[in-house]
Amino acid sequence: MREKNILYMVIPCYNEEEVLPETTKRLRVKLHQMIDGGVISELSRIVYVDDGSKDDTWNLIMSYHAENDLVCGIKLSRNRGHQNALWAGLSTVKDHCDMAISIDADLQDDIGVLDQFVLEYEAGHDVVYGVRSARKKDTVFKRLTAEGYYKLLSHMGVEIVYNHADYRLMSRRAIEALMEYKEVNLFLRGIVPMIGFPSSTVYYERDKRFAGKSKYPLKKMLAFAFDGITSLSIKPIRFITTLGFLLFVVSMIFMVYFLIGAFVGHTVPGWSTLVISIWALGGLQLLAIGIIGEYIGKIYLETKGRPRFCVDVLLLDDKMNG
Repeated sequence: MREKNILYMVIPCYNEEEVLPETTKRLRVKLHQMIDGGVISELSRIVYVDDGSKDDTWNLIMSYHAENDLVCGIKLSRNRGHQNALWAGLSTVKDHCDMAISIDADLQDDIGVLDQFVLEYEAGHDVVYGVRSARKKDTVFKRLTAEGYYKLLSHMGVEIVYNHADYRLMSRRAIEALMEYKEVNLFLRGIVPMIGFPSSTVYYERDKRFAGKSKYPLKKMLAFAFDGITSLSIKPIRFITTLGFLLFVVSMIFMVYFLIGAFVGHTVPGWSTLVISIWALGGLQLLAIGIIGEYIGKIYLETKGRPRFCVDVLLLDDKMNG
């Protein structure tokens, strides 16, 4: 008979050799506490997904797996990005667990609330979102850009949970439903709320990274934000259409104005107006072509139907293999 409350922790890793020893130590302690307290099954596991790391990350995962079958590992053949690595982990563990919790390897997200996640799952929620209760530890710039990011996504029509990243619990049936989404351009923060199963929220305070460097500098964060918008919303294209219509109306007004001026004998040099118009319309056209090109590029990738990832090595325990 299958035991209840089998929990798998799915943790994407990319060049995380500096944080893995402490992360593994903390997670082992926490999961053993939950197992001893009857909160989760002894079949629960920690699953690291090595996303093509170039450092000693995979060797560490192999050593932890050899020491303790609580730790398992998935090695992707090459770097495919955080979202694809997370997808790889979830798709691999879904047949072995009742629920899975995704979390980043740096453990900035508080594992002290894992018990609350499980309680919400037992209360009938298929998806439990980990949401930051405050951003006091962030810089002013980080706080303002993050708030602006969530507001922009919401304005663009993307259904997203405010102050939620990828710290979430998903039940087995929620993961199976997620696997039905076939798009290559993944933005899980926007896709998971689309599933529609009962959901809940657990609030926590986020800590600073205790070792290593962030894998999401400003440049990557901006690219991630743009991917989120263009993967889940067509409002940018509609915005271009609206702007184009407004510019057409304005140009008609100016045309009438200049024609009237010509008939009444007013001569207007028009050099400044001409130059401004050329630069403004030229810039708008390039912007429009760029945004449309971004969508066409995504369509191009989707039509190829390439796999999101390729697994190189699987380190599973005997129970999972069985």
